[in-house]
Amino acid sequence: MTLRHFIDTQDFTKQELLDLIALTRLIKEADKQGCTPKLLQDASLAMIFEEPSTRTRVSFEVAMTELGGHALYLKPGEIHLGVRESLADTARVLSRMVDVIMARTLKHETILGLAQAATVPVINGLTDYNHPTQVVCDVLTMMEHMPEGKRLEDLRVTFIGDATNVLSSLMLICTRLGMHFTHAAPKRYQPPETWVKMALENCKISGGTLRITEDPIEAVRDADFIYTDLWWWVGQEAEIPERSKAFMPRYQVNMDLFKHAPAHCKFMHCLPASRGVEVTDEVMDSERSIIFDQAENRLHTEKGILVWLVYPRLKRPSTELEAHYRGRIQAFLAERMGI
Repeated sequence: MTLRHFIDTQDFTKQELLDLIALTRLIKEADKQGCTPKLLQDASLAMIFEEPSTRTRVSFEVAMTELGGHALYLKPGEIHLGVRESLADTARVLSRMVDVIMARTLKHETILGLAQAATVPVINGLTDYNHPTQVVCDVLTMMEHMPEGKRLEDLRVTFIGDATNVLSSLMLICTRLGMHFTHAAPKRYQPPETWVKMALENCKISGGTLRITEDPIEAVRDADFIYTDLWWWVGQEAEIPERSKAFMPRYQVNMDLFKHAPAHCKFMHCLPASRGVEVTDEVMDSERSIIFDQAENRLHTEKGILVWLVYPRLKRPSTELEAHYRGRIQAFLAERMGI
């Protein structure tokens, strides 16, 4: 079977992404009835983290457990990952011991290196460039909160704030699926031309649209969902005063901004959030906010992705073959060890 990784939603067609989300919804339905099928019985997931995480670690570990498998948390400094052992060698070794690898890395090149050498599926748990598992979860959440009478292709999503790895992924998956995406930010913090070019190519195929503006009020006028993220990431701490000045208060998501959006418009955030910075408590804790539905859906999304990638690759020996080897091993132990 052809080996596929989950590194970037751009690697998948619109139909494949919709099928993945449909599978996730079906697994979530089973989960809500307390009957998640053990589709990954005895399978193992290696989870590599270069940075700590709450949602990514918990969602993948619980997902693997509930699917009947096992997850190993490999924290920073606990494995060699490019130090005293090449990245490729780490990928090759893990591929001999586990069924799937998930990595949350500081640099996108690291996840690409792992995927290039691995012989099992590699899942991108977040890099400095993108966060594909998050945005599949986001689209699932939007579908669950779709305004009455609208289809997925009718949805208008507005992202307010810096061109983060989440912005990259959200812009690309929305345009891939034929949705209408707007980004509002100061000119300096808008996405690079390479991202824009990919999104526009998606639009040509899907019928979606892309709009980039410096005007947050205009950006939310027709929005079904308003999304924001942190204004700085790892390694940008020295820029915090400059970034705060550029974004505050015009690009803060608050109730004054929501007054310009449709009454049905919902608020989203990938979390963690800096309350009182990119978004106010009043918005986060309001009836407009679906951030905790969104956070829960990370669990269901990880289940969908794991099943999508791993289930078709698992060996399923017959009862007869299992009995054959059990008998041989038991006979060996009886003969050599007197058991």
